[in-house]
Amino acid sequence: MCFRKFLSAIYSLLRESELGMSKKAELATVTTYFGLPWPQLNDGLTYHDIVQPTDAGLTLIEFYFRKYKNSAPLQGWLQRIQNKQITIDGKVVILPDTELRAGAELVYHRLPWREPDAPYLLEVLFEDDYLIVVNKPSGLQVLPGGLYQQRTVLTQLQWHAHKLTTTSSGCQKTHPVPVHRLGRGTSGILLCAKTKLGKSRLAAYFAEGTSNVEDKYTNSECNTMRKICKIYRALVSGVMDMDEVVIKQPIGTIKYPGVAKGLYVASPSGKPALSSVRVLERDSENNCTLVQVEIQSGRPHQIRIHLSFIGFPLIGDPLYASGGQPKCFHPELTGESFEKDGGYQRPENPVPGDCGYNLHAHQVVLIHPITNEFFKITAPLPAILQTREERKAS
Repeated sequence: MCFRKFLSAIYSLLRESELGMSKKAELATVTTYFGLPWPQLNDGLTYHDIVQPTDAGLTLIEFYFRKYKNSAPLQGWLQRIQNKQITIDGKVVILPDTELRAGAELVYHRLPWREPDAPYLLEVLFEDDYLIVVNKPSGLQVLPGGLYQQRTVLTQLQWHAHKLTTTSSGCQKTHPVPVHRLGRGTSGILLCAKTKLGKSRLAAYFAEGTSNVEDKYTNSECNTMRKICKIYRALVSGVMDMDEVVIKQPIGTIKYPGVAKGLYVASPSGKPALSSVRVLERDSENNCTLVQVEIQSGRPHQIRIHLSFIGFPLIGDPLYASGGQPKCFHPELTGESFEKDGGYQRPENPVPGDCGYNLHAHQVVLIHPITNEFFKITAPLPAILQTREERKAS
């Protein structure tokens, strides 16, 4: 199988890179930490809209409930209007039946709130003028979304860059941003770009890997070396009898309470996805298996879905069960209940951001997007994801 040949080549390069890593990469790999404690409340949010001709004549409540019904129930939007959180052309409006005209500027001010607890310290695994690679802790979201608008990796990167430019006169201003995502409960390597060129090239690496998955299914050329390879560690429920398995289950979405854009699941009509799993250690006494996973594609929650699809879900995963489907899939009975800011209450069913599982982005092998140097980055393993020999050596 050509994919296995590719993996064999990658593992060979991993070993070679330990001896042949460039001096520049070695010098740049200096472990440090950064991060500021989160304030009690965030700054709130501001959403801008311009009324289009097709929406002219709608009332204020009709506009917001139709366009943003996933944000709040009808009574929640009425509350926001009455709380003076919405302006039309700069003037506060408290009458929900106010008729809108084309071209009017609407601004909704979401009140500051206390976001759920999240870690804030980030370990720097590699840094140069173009990249900063961090070890993301479990429980920290990468980009803003849902209740987490400030407590994210992106915010800490922005604060860190601002601190450097204000404390170092010769420091050039940068705008580091993550170029891919890790689930909130997933820890490990997160690649971030400091320049637009670095971001675009790294994004192309990831896109190329995912787009080539379809070639695998049609037996097209598949021996071309990719420019990036990501290897994960995971702890799954059950004792796997096979030493290696390649999972080609497509991944699609279904409607699911509390997930506006749909929940990613194993689906015959979904998009191609490819994961290669290798058993590292079996534990019959505790009915679990430690595995290494290399992903060819980058579908959301791919490893969690693929491992559960073959009957070995991640231990502690609150969402995915065997078959790559959600554990709980019944209608919510939340009715029109809403939080103080007017938004929906947290769903009763598990959602993708819930933590509890053990999944770690352990190693990344890549071609530097600017210098074209080959190098490897490794994120230290949590004790629970180490083999017995690794625990003894640490």
